[in-house]
Amino acid sequence: MTDLWDALRGGLLTRALGLAADHDVARALADGPRSVDELAAQSGADPGTLYRILRALASDGIFEEVEPRVFANTETSALLTEDGWDDFAHLFGSSWLGAITALDASGEASFPRVHGDEFWSWLKAHPEERAAFDRAMAQGWQRRLERVEGVGWRGDETVVDVGGGNGSFLLHFLELHPEMRGIVFDLPETVRDESEFGDRCVFVEGSFFESVPRGDVHVLGTIIHDWDDESALRILRTIRASAGERLVLIEAVIQPGNEPQGAKWLDLLMLVISAGRERSEEQWRELLADSGWEPVLFRENGVIEARPC
Repeated sequence: MTDLWDALRGGLLTRALGLAADHDVARALADGPRSVDELAAQSGADPGTLYRILRALASDGIFEEVEPRVFANTETSALLTEDGWDDFAHLFGSSWLGAITALDASGEASFPRVHGDEFWSWLKAHPEERAAFDRAMAQGWQRRLERVEGVGWRGDETVVDVGGGNGSFLLHFLELHPEMRGIVFDLPETVRDESEFGDRCVFVEGSFFESVPRGDVHVLGTIIHDWDDESALRILRTIRASAGERLVLIEAVIQPGNEPQGAKWLDLLMLVISAGRERSEEQWRELLADSGWEPVLFRENGVIEARPC
């Protein structure tokens, strides 16, 4: 019964965490415990309501009530101060949550029905949300860097990071490979600081439904899962037209059976936002073959390598 209750209240937890992020609670606690009254005065929240939110979160180990009405960060809540986790909490607790509540079994994305526009156009029309999304997507670049280090790099390639956002992943990758060059390719409204790019990396604006820059290796980090099969085929065929030696995908591969796997829930989020999906190895092989790519290797860490065929 406890497990079922925990599942049923999940939406409340998501919203409470989003509110804590929007009111910047974790950063306010970065230097030590503070009272709810102080936190509320700083963020403009009602003290009684903020207390009830933080008390509930603390019962799940997110924040800690160290004295009556005085809170401190925990290891979990401290994550909201770094690497875009607060932006993830904001997105999950606001626009995404609204769309999640409208999820049905029609197979159609619910985000456009709730917000009046498809997700990518909506982001373009809401620059602050676009900035939050780009920061959230940059989160975890360290893990992506670890995942691609197993790829056998020659050492002098030009790498095109397709849908590379603000360039955080590719810029750190190039620091480890001083003889390589890079191209970050994404929509013009992507929020980035090109002064950080240096002389070995450039940002190129465009749509991967139309064309992509040529390079030796095209890398896509959790991009294809945003799209349904028809759209994914269009993207992969566009890249195939500019293909160099290899395609490297950083994606989840859905495993069979009942074992817990975060990607099985991420699959539902992709359905909500854009009718995208996570895929099994069989589905990835079919998608790649139909778009002109020969799958070469599926690594356990979710890196898929393919070459033009």
